[in-house]
Amino acid sequence: MIDLDLIKRALSEDLQGGEDVTSVSTISLESVSAADFTVRKSGVLAGIEMAKAVLVEVGLTDIVILKHDGEVIKPGEVLMTVSGSTRAILLAERTALNFLGHLSGIATETSKWVAAVKGTSCKVRDTRKTTPGYRVLEKYAVRMGGGTNHRMSLSDAALIKDNHIAAAGGVSQAFTAVRSAFPTSPIEIEVDTLDQLREVLPLNPDLVLLDNMTPALCAEAVAITGGKTKLEASGGISLESAKAYADSGVDYIAIGALTHSAAVLDIGLDMRAE
Repeated sequence: MIDLDLIKRALSEDLQGGEDVTSVSTISLESVSAADFTVRKSGVLAGIEMAKAVLVEVGLTDIVILKHDGEVIKPGEVLMTVSGSTRAILLAERTALNFLGHLSGIATETSKWVAAVKGTSCKVRDTRKTTPGYRVLEKYAVRMGGGTNHRMSLSDAALIKDNHIAAAGGVSQAFTAVRSAFPTSPIEIEVDTLDQLREVLPLNPDLVLLDNMTPALCAEAVAITGGKTKLEASGGISLESAKAYADSGVDYIAIGALTHSAAVLDIGLDMRAE
């Protein structure tokens, strides 16, 4: 997964139209080095092709990828090596590590949630709570961690939430309006009580989002639904309670923290003179 435009903007942001004054002052133009991208903490890798593309963008070509996205990585393992201009390596270093650490952090966090619901049929899904401009990459990282994606954009499917219902004058009115305007679009409806669930089921939505319900209420919702539509639990779910929600029988748990709160995975670049 590569976003070349984002790479160009990130490098441009670092230089601000100038040059790397530290490297230009201290390192000769002819200096050549080798460097290893080494992981400091266990996790799941994502973004290695982005990191490579950063190196290529600054003119480096002698690059060897040793670990691939989706792989479990351990402290001390070398993920990728690069040889060439010392100045170019240092120019690319932070941008490459920013992508690599951020995306691997998301994949690592997702893998924890996937492990928490292992043994159930429930799938872990992301949300649209992504970093502006990074959505495709961040949702890719979720997949590398074993999760699944919700909507990529507002045009993929309808998600009728409380504000839409209020603006339309009711859940039936909102559903009918969407179905009329976009006959083939999947429709998901958010409910926060079991009574609301009973109200929307006759509309035959493709998915019902159970907002801030307890695992016990989710289990009741599963019984009420009887397999007529898929159910997704969202809100108030922690890593510790994930298994209880999955055991309730819901099809998905939606976790915004996969993308908006994942810690960066500690990965560094170690230079070695050639």
